[in-house]
Parts: sequence; C-alpha cells; structure tokens
Amino acid sequence: MNEPILKLLIADDEAPARNRLRDLLTDIALVEVVAEAKNGKEALEYAGTYQLDIVLLDIRMPLMDGIEAAQHLQKLAAPPAIIFTTAFDRYAMQAFDMNAVDYLLKPIRLERLKSALSKARALQPKQVHALNKLQPQRTHLSITERSRILLIPINEIIYLRAELKYITVRTAEREYLLEESLTHLEQEFNSIFIRLHRNCLVANAHILGFEKRPIMTGSDEKQWVALLRNVPETISVSRRQQHLVRTA
Repeated sequence: MNEPILKLLIADDEAPARNRLRDLLTDIALVEVVAEAKNGKEALEYAGTYQLDIVLLDIRMPLMDGIEAAQHLQKLAAPPAIIFTTAFDRYAMQAFDMNAVDYLLKPIRLERLKSALSKARALQPKQVHALNKLQPQRTHLSITERSRILLIPINEIIYLRAELKYITVRTAEREYLLEESLTHLEQEFNSIFIRLHRNCLVANAHILGFEKRPIMTGSDEKQWVALLRNVPETISVSRRQQHLVRTA
C-alpha cells in the first residue's frame, strides 16, 4: 500500500531559515510544502485553509510565538503534528511538555529532519493532543467558525459567560462561541478577568462602574450590576461577589 503524501507548513520569521527547510525537504520523499508563514498568526490562517499533516514551527516569532500557535493548532478537529524548530535549546522541555513530535535545533540537519518526519508519519492519522501539562497564558483565544480559525485578542474581550456547554465571548463588535471551561479560563487569566457571577468573568479594563438596579420592572428589590465599556448590556453581580463593589 502506498504511503500518502504529508502536507506540511513551514512557520519561521526568517526567510533564510524557511529557505533552508524548503531545500532540505526537496530531498525527502512524500512530503509537500503547501504554505509558508512568517509568524504564528499566519500559520493559523493557513491551517484554516489547508488540511495540514505537519507544521514545522519556529518558537521565537513576532505577533504570536510558536508555543502559543501550537496551543491553538492542537484545538483543531484534526490537529497537525507539531515539530518545533529553534536556535535555542532552552525551549526543549517546554516543547516536549506540549507533546511535540520532535524538537530540532538550528542549523537543522537532513537526517534529523527525516527522523522527525518519520515520527510524525507514524502518528498519522492518530494526532497528538497538547495542553495536558503546560498552558502558558495566551494572547488570543482561537475560535473555529465555519471551518475558519478566528483569533480573538484577549485585550478586546469584554466578558466571558458560560451558557450550557459553550462560553459566549463578547467583544465590542460581536459575540463568539467557545468550547472551553470557564474555570480554566479564570485560572489562566486571573490577572485580567474577575468573576462577578458564577457563570461570568468580566475584564477589569472594561468595567466602567457599578450601579444598583431593580431586579425586574416595578420591583422594589435591587441588585448590583456592572456597567461595561462599549456594550449596552450589564452584568449582574452575585451576592457572593458584592465585596468587589465595595472595593471598587
């Protein structure tokens, strides 16, 4: 039975490094470079366009580094195998904690590259799922929508609200649906968001203030709500969290 051709993406901010990898790959059978990216954000955009088998991912890149890009890539329905490439060996432990297939130090040698690709081929179609051991704080949340990967900057998110199995991610422009745990998001971003209600985290930077309002029209009973920047809705403050109002 013939082995399939592996579709591969090269992500590196330095053109000579991309050229070096592309030249090495011409000497390896059954691989096809379908795209090249200059940073992690571009890599994710290509991942939404192509069905990738392997990503050769540099770690130190502008806009979004390889570690964060790998986190987002591994949330795809069919995540590609990740092979990190870097000139710095200090990232090795972090890379393997994320279940990378391999970790190649520059300058990359042909035999080491062949070995890494062989490991990745052995994993197909079974994919490696990352984020089990290590989850550095992200700068974006990745949301899959109509087979596209949307990157939502953390600093643009006004609130995160749990609703059934999804999280509503609210920005000034619109809402998105994210399938993650609100508790895990709170742990990861506890310096950015505060929990005002059991099902809602609100960005400190987007809270204008607090106000007491009737629970319902015509009711004498009132509750504290948070007034938010750039959106008309308010967020109720639970009784357990009303000490935050007094602190504010």
